[in-house]
Amino acid sequence: MEALDKDLLIRKYNVPGPRYTSYPTVPFWDNETFGLEKWEKLIVEKFSENWEEISVYIHLPYCESLCTFCGCNTRITVNHAVEAPYIDAVLKEWNLYLSKMKFKPVIKELHLGGGTPTFFSAKQLERLILGITANVILCPDAELGFEGHPNNTTPLHLQTLYDLGFRRVSFGIQDFDPKVQEAINRIQSFDKVKEVTQEARSIGYTSINFDIVYGLPLQTLSSISDTIDKVKELRPDRIAFYSYAHVPWIKPGQRKFTELDLPDDEEKRALYEYGLKELEEAGYVEIGMDHFALPSDVLYHAAMNKTLHRNFMGYTTQRTATLIGLGVSAISDIGEAYAQNVKTVEEYIARIDHHILPVFRGHFLNKEDAVMKKHILNVMCKQETSWEGTNESCMSLFNALLNMEELEKDGLIETEYFSLKVTPLGKKFIRNVCMALDTYLQAKGKSVVQFSKVI
Repeated sequence: MEALDKDLLIRKYNVPGPRYTSYPTVPFWDNETFGLEKWEKLIVEKFSENWEEISVYIHLPYCESLCTFCGCNTRITVNHAVEAPYIDAVLKEWNLYLSKMKFKPVIKELHLGGGTPTFFSAKQLERLILGITANVILCPDAELGFEGHPNNTTPLHLQTLYDLGFRRVSFGIQDFDPKVQEAINRIQSFDKVKEVTQEARSIGYTSINFDIVYGLPLQTLSSISDTIDKVKELRPDRIAFYSYAHVPWIKPGQRKFTELDLPDDEEKRALYEYGLKELEEAGYVEIGMDHFALPSDVLYHAAMNKTLHRNFMGYTTQRTATLIGLGVSAISDIGEAYAQNVKTVEEYIARIDHHILPVFRGHFLNKEDAVMKKHILNVMCKQETSWEGTNESCMSLFNALLNMEELEKDGLIETEYFSLKVTPLGKKFIRNVCMALDTYLQAKGKSVVQFSKVI
């Protein structure tokens, strides 16, 4: 297609939409039919007959200052006395899950997210990991990773976690422009990022990720250009290059700036297109949605081998049917159901102290949910899906195929009788393809105002 056609397509499809770390997405969960007793019963059943390979996500919400662009569940404090009680609660929650498992779980993936995991001391993080892995089987090829703030990730953090088996670390860069950093209250120098990156490499970390965000307040083509030049100099193994989600009705901290401070749609698209071009020219390959990897990274190999997986932690090389989320606001996925923990630290610790799993909402998947979840995952991870020979005669799939006509007409997908494939042009619009498969989103009267725009 001509460049003008691509611009028109971006205007047409740049609408609010989910990022699809789950299906159904959280706003469409049927919380009325969800219950703690049923959730616990499913856990018992799942771990009653055999070993179960799982992923574990641990949410560590504390930060010393608020990054105003952030959409995560955080607790701001400079009081580090909160570390030990919170780690105690997470370990108690884990033991509540273990008490319902007849067989030890086999951990294939463990990720520390936040918040700022490196808010916690290396000693407390060591206590956490040793407590989690004490009564489980840790796969020899398990992938362990954590998110670190460049300003407070110390050599001791890096060495301690490396000795525990961590080989992946992700640093939030966002933008190196001082004006942008001040607007989003995330001040970190290039020299500091360079120092912590080199330290991680010298210790032996094999996969370092940088997060870059486009569409931030006061961000310009010049600032994103300078940021990407600096990122290319440090050459991380992976890059997450994703769109800023402006949702001040959910995250009041984003009211520090207004829509007038943000790049308009045309400027934001220019930032995205520039970043995409620069990263590809630097040798990075686009993986799924928003993610890039060097050909030497295992994420690239998983994408090429079509073994890539996606869950609440994003893209991963480890495909497990079960993800246990620990900590405040963490989300679990056991295949047949989702559950999310309570969102405040006080309520979380209170539930744990009463020996109650701290979940407060969730969703049990019906047959059609399971079918559409599989196809959306296939599109997100493989850019294709097929239902030939699967006996999937569900109405949701039939209705979704009717939504594909316009996508195919615009050159974003190619369909055959039992399959669909995302075209090279369509890779920029993966979320839109998934939205066409999303029964809940397509239902009459459903609003998508709570989602950020696709680009």
